[in-house]
Amino acid sequence: MELMVNGERRGVAPEWQDEALLWVLREHLALTGAKYGCGQGLCGACTVLLDGRPQRSCLLPVRSAQGRRITTIEGLAGPDGQLHPVQQAWLDERVPQCGYCQAGQILACAALLDQHPRPTDAQTTDALAGHLCRCGTQQRIRAAVKRASGQPGGEPS
Repeated sequence: MELMVNGERRGVAPEWQDEALLWVLREHLALTGAKYGCGQGLCGACTVLLDGRPQRSCLLPVRSAQGRRITTIEGLAGPDGQLHPVQQAWLDERVPQCGYCQAGQILACAALLDQHPRPTDAQTTDALAGHLCRCGTQQRIRAAVKRASGQPGGEPS
C-alpha cells in the first residue's frame, strides 16, 4: 500500500495496513504533528487534511486514505520552507501556548481559508468546532485567521 503524504509517495508496511491513519503517520512514518487526544474524533488534536478537507485521523482506517492527498502539519509549509500564511499568523499573533492542539487547529484554519478566503468570525468558529483547547487563546486564533486572510483586526494583541 502507498499513501500520498505531504506530496510524497510513502509505502505502508503490511503490518500497518489495518491501523488508523494517525498511528501510521506517527509510528510508521515518523510524522508526529498529529497528536493522539481522545481517540474518538472529538478533540481535533489528530486532524490532518484529506484532499484539502479536515479529517480526524484517529478514526480513519489507513486503507480509506489510500489514493487521496494527505497533508499533515509537517507538509503545510511551502517546499522552500516558507510558512503557510496561517502558520505565520499563528506566530505573529502569539497563539501557541502548550501547543498540543495547535497542528489540528492550524490545518482546520488553512482548509477554512481555502474555502472562504475572507471568513467571518462565525465561519471561523464553525471551522474550529470540536477542536478542544484549554489554553484560552480563542481570541488570538480569530486574530490569526483574520491576519492570514488580510482582514482588519489581525494585528498583534
